[in-house]
Amino acid sequence: MSDTLIDLLRHGTPEGGRAYRGHNIDDPLSEKGWAQMWAAVGGEAAESVPWTHIVSSPLIRCRNFAEALGTRHGLPVTVDARFREVGFGSWEGRTPEQIQHDNPDEYAAFFHDPVHNRPPGAEPLTDFVARVARAFDDCLQEYAGKQVLVVAHAGVVRALMAHVLQADLACAYRVVVNNACFTRCRLGERGLLLEFHNCPAL
Repeated sequence: MSDTLIDLLRHGTPEGGRAYRGHNIDDPLSEKGWAQMWAAVGGEAAESVPWTHIVSSPLIRCRNFAEALGTRHGLPVTVDARFREVGFGSWEGRTPEQIQHDNPDEYAAFFHDPVHNRPPGAEPLTDFVARVARAFDDCLQEYAGKQVLVVAHAGVVRALMAHVLQADLACAYRVVVNNACFTRCRLGERGLLLEFHNCPAL
């Protein structure tokens, strides 16, 4: 059987710029964000893409582009709520600078140990990684031998890197995930591999 490829694509820049957007903040892509996403997949005039199916987070900063790309290339699009971003609780909608100014000890504690020092009201990191991993493993099974695009979030990419590498979850926030960049996971004869990360184009 052919290898199974899962290409993860983080959404582009949303309206409002940089902030902690969990799954309760549903800002759309900005004009810049749309341009970033089209550039990542070869431009709006690209005649073909390598995927046979697109899976998307339900949040519109992902879903709107996934559906536009699917329509342009005649690809089926599935929305899977398990690929939504982690819930950031009281940090949602706030910028890093605001949190560092208003809650410096809370902010420092989070990055020292993001598993046990969650923002107030945030989704537990273990629960988040577990739901994302289930969605990912289902994709590997359902699309075995195919190449699939998953349009999602920085947190989802971090969670899946920890899952694939079997890494300590505390390492998740030591990974940079840029807007509109790809991470590829491959399932083949060597098992499940992280093939590359944070690539601006395939």
